[in-house]
Amino acid sequence: MTTRNVSRFWEWGKKIICVGRNYADHAKELMNAIPKDPVLFLKTPSAYLTEGSPILIPKYSNNLHHEIELGVVIGKGGTSISQSSAMDHVAGYALCLDMTARDIQDDCKSKGLPWTLAKAFDTSCPISEFIPKEKIPDPGNVKIWLKVNDQMRQHGCTSEMIFSIPFLISYISEIISLEEGDLILTGTPKGVSAVQVHDELHAGIDDVVSMTFKVDKLKQ
Repeated sequence: MTTRNVSRFWEWGKKIICVGRNYADHAKELMNAIPKDPVLFLKTPSAYLTEGSPILIPKYSNNLHHEIELGVVIGKGGTSISQSSAMDHVAGYALCLDMTARDIQDDCKSKGLPWTLAKAFDTSCPISEFIPKEKIPDPGNVKIWLKVNDQMRQHGCTSEMIFSIPFLISYISEIISLEEGDLILTGTPKGVSAVQVHDELHAGIDDVVSMTFKVDKLKQ
């Protein structure tokens, strides 16, 4: 399927395509309308962060939130991909965090501005190791969870997603051609909340993968 080492997609993948408000309860907790079509935004590859390095709170934010998500790693590119063939384009998965400067996002939303400052800063996309496709035979029924300092904050299942993974792949590829190494973040369940300097985030998919990150502040 692939010509490069897709298990290290973060080293060479070109883009991170994120889906917002894909869990109804999360949309409601932030007082957003439940979308009729996918809400898309982008992160740059410099947002990637692997275990061993800290999540850095941007110097312009005082309210950084965690959002745990299942990420889909594209193994075969395409444009206008059908839902029926969408999963043929998947190489595997990763557990991901969409770190969000919530105060900045709220300000951008109030002004009708893009979310780039809130979503695309360096270290805003912590990821687990690559998960081969065969380890998640049913991505539509995956339980994901996140703890902060050993306290459970988020616990949800991809069966709660409004838009399924095949639908998202098809929808996105009609707008943005998908390429090998691209990552799709599929949305977060309810329970998002703020993190502080020195917090430890531990997240996982039981019997599949886990990851741990610490929080620090970007030096002035």
